[in-house]
Amino acid sequence: MFDPVDATRVFAGLNDEQRRAVEAVRGPVCVLAGAGSGKTTTITRRIANQVVTGAFEPSAILAVTFTDKAAGEMRERLAKLGVPGVAARTFHSAALAQLHHFARDRVGEVLPSKALILKQSANTLPVPFRFRPVGDLATEVERAKNKRLTPETYLDALGDHEPPIPADLMVKVFRQYERRKEAQGRIDFEDLLELAIRLYEEDDGAVETFRARYRAFTVDEYQDVNLLQQTLLERWLGERDDLCVVGDDYQSIYSFTGATPEHLLAVPRRFPHATVVRLEENYRSTPEILELANGLVPKLGGARKVLRAVRPAGPEPVVKALADPADEVESVVAQVTAFNRDGGVPYEEMAVLYRVNSRSEDFEEAFSRAGIPYQVRGGAFLARPAARQMLRVLGRSAGAGAAETVRGAAEAQGFIEAIPEGLGEEELTRQNDLARLVRLAEEFDDGTRTVADFLTDLEARFGAESQGRGVNLLTYHRAKGLEFEVVFLPRLEEGELPFKRARSRGALAEERRLLYVGMTRAKGHLELTWAGKPSRFLEELGVVVSRPAPRAPDGTVVKALKAWRLERARGDGVPAFVVFHDKTLDEIARRLPRDRNQLAAVPGIGPAKLDRYGDELLATLAGAAPGGL
Repeated sequence: MFDPVDATRVFAGLNDEQRRAVEAVRGPVCVLAGAGSGKTTTITRRIANQVVTGAFEPSAILAVTFTDKAAGEMRERLAKLGVPGVAARTFHSAALAQLHHFARDRVGEVLPSKALILKQSANTLPVPFRFRPVGDLATEVERAKNKRLTPETYLDALGDHEPPIPADLMVKVFRQYERRKEAQGRIDFEDLLELAIRLYEEDDGAVETFRARYRAFTVDEYQDVNLLQQTLLERWLGERDDLCVVGDDYQSIYSFTGATPEHLLAVPRRFPHATVVRLEENYRSTPEILELANGLVPKLGGARKVLRAVRPAGPEPVVKALADPADEVESVVAQVTAFNRDGGVPYEEMAVLYRVNSRSEDFEEAFSRAGIPYQVRGGAFLARPAARQMLRVLGRSAGAGAAETVRGAAEAQGFIEAIPEGLGEEELTRQNDLARLVRLAEEFDDGTRTVADFLTDLEARFGAESQGRGVNLLTYHRAKGLEFEVVFLPRLEEGELPFKRARSRGALAEERRLLYVGMTRAKGHLELTWAGKPSRFLEELGVVVSRPAPRAPDGTVVKALKAWRLERARGDGVPAFVVFHDKTLDEIARRLPRDRNQLAAVPGIGPAKLDRYGDELLATLAGAAPGGL
């Protein structure tokens, strides 16, 4: 039990609304917690206060989080407050522990990944779909099971949802997955929850024992609960109402797993006597950042929350259009350099967010050229499926020519030159990665370099992320729950955010929430940029959008560069394209680089070609550019 000092510490530093939530030791309680509003502090202090006041013993409380890391952090905070013994677990770990206690014979070996079984079905798909990533299929099976669907009910419940492959093939894959899993005596993570639900539906003794043990429940990130998790929670709770849920429907961004904010929003209807608390004081961001982010609030719907800053004023967010994606990347690199050199901001306190994993590559290349350390959170270029598979294949052809070998290997992996509409995020990333490998190989190949040389170059250029230090590169989804002093949100364009597959009203609403999550990660500086058709969300923010015309390449310079290329190709005895592609020469003529550093930033010029041709290119430019350089 607490001494008076500990009890005082429970309320130390809380604002009025946080205090109100902490004082409500009996349920039901619904905490609508805006971004950066101190929700973890609030619910941890509330649990401590449940023990301090004698409302519940620590062993009678079950706190549910969405990650093992969050559960560990909650246990650690409670221990520091003098409240050990509270069970803090994820839904899955809680279900597994309960099954082991009540019905160990029902629990088979838990699959670490659905891909192990789904790969067998993926290999038998028709050719147009055979190279779809197994991850896409696994996500679809997970989504279906989280909605408590079976292969028999899957098709009828599709609605406007688009599976990663045609629905008739997807249901076949789903059915084969379930059969193979059962034949192996295995279960997946969704089965854990389903088995626990059935346990409490079929075994009155288990229900009675469990409810006698756990009498109060707290669920964090409740906006991310799916039907399967909600059903298990209801079995745990029964007719009781000592439940505290915490969440923010504005940050509900995981519908691809079957999650929905509706369970959070329905609490006041389900429990009319519930205590509803809104946490709107934001301890993370400056007033200027919050004012811009709050521009989305009228369109976010749900439970209205307008964040108020506790921090002092800071600089206005930067919102600007760039001529093209390459200029946008250069702008980010320049800003990162300035913040670190002039402002003393550590690289680790800066982040670049993007919608799909493949967008990391532009920044990986640019930061590598500039000597800026970086880390890719969950999906670095060389760690993604396309690159991993290609590296395995290329390792068997190490002595061959780089460009031709890489292109052939990519085509064998289903590389499509012109990417069609309608690809899922996983497959879009895979195709972009294959295209990037082909381009990098063509840039690298000077007619003498081998695949082995190319692989060494790849590791030198893209291996730095493995150090886990430097500027953070990550998707909006992975950024949730994190915060950084400086945040860049590039490519705020139609087709990127909102993503081009987001066509339904619900899908567009989730894309809007992704932008809100991204903006509210920033503490002191936020930068929003675009280079194509501006995202519709920018207008919702009140931004006056513009779209500057890209600079056209100078015709005289292009002619001079092509003449130089022809002469150099003849001298080396190689085709002209081995020296440089036309599009690379066009880009050089558009940018008119003045030195080797600016030349290195041009897409299509890798380190090898910079060393081989850099001085000659700059000399050609100096003689051909209008007025000289």
